[in-house]
Amino acid sequence: MAIRLKTHIFIAALVRQAQISDAFAYIVHKGDPDAGSIMLRIADLRGGNRLYRPITAMEGDRVWMQSDNMDDMAAHTEIGKLLSYDSDLWVVEIEDKDGRHFLTEPVKAFGDKT
Repeated sequence: MAIRLKTHIFIAALVRQAQISDAFAYIVHKGDPDAGSIMLRIADLRGGNRLYRPITAMEGDRVWMQSDNMDDMAAHTEIGKLLSYDSDLWVVEIEDKDGRHFLTEPVKAFGDKT
């Protein structure tokens, strides 16, 4: 089981990594600084959006679950739903023409059983 950083430190590092890689990253909503959950919205600048949420795998490692591609309205609607019941949620948006997410942990599609 990996040691986890406090959420605000992880977010600051992710935003910085995106910025030094010539992507535009910003914090839309700040949640609990120590243990808030995270939602990433990655916009590819062609109208495509993917949402990423972390889960804990059976082995205890963090894995990021990736949504299907969606339009801006659907992405904002989904984020709004989560914010309506989770005020500790951190929302970070990254705009990158290549759709890069800058995550270091494994990423899986929703519903991927492997």
